[in-house]
Amino acid sequence: MKKLFLAIILSATFGFGFADNDKINEPGNATPSAEQTIVLTGKVIDLSTNEVLTGVEINIEGTDIKAYSDFDGNFEIKDLKPGEYNIIASFISYQNSLIEKYPVDGKKTVDIKLVSKD
Repeated sequence: MKKLFLAIILSATFGFGFADNDKINEPGNATPSAEQTIVLTGKVIDLSTNEVLTGVEINIEGTDIKAYSDFDGNFEIKDLKPGEYNIIASFISYQNSLIEKYPVDGKKTVDIKLVSKD
């Protein structure tokens, strides 16, 4: 009985999945394309020593979007819409860095150099 119940559940699940996929390929049933998003990557280093900085907060001004640099100083911000953004990098005992109106229109890379407050 358990095997029969499992077989019914599986065939219903897979049957519905395949039926929906067939409709996508029919003319007039195309799914709307996903809105284009951009991945912004970069590296954060100390301006005077060229050492990578770990744990730096990179924030897109005016949004809740942020990332932190990893052990190699690299960061990645996903799902940005094309446009111009102000990028703020902040880290303890360093001056904040502001990159104004940075154009994001494809996979982009931005390197950030921070200046120590000392």
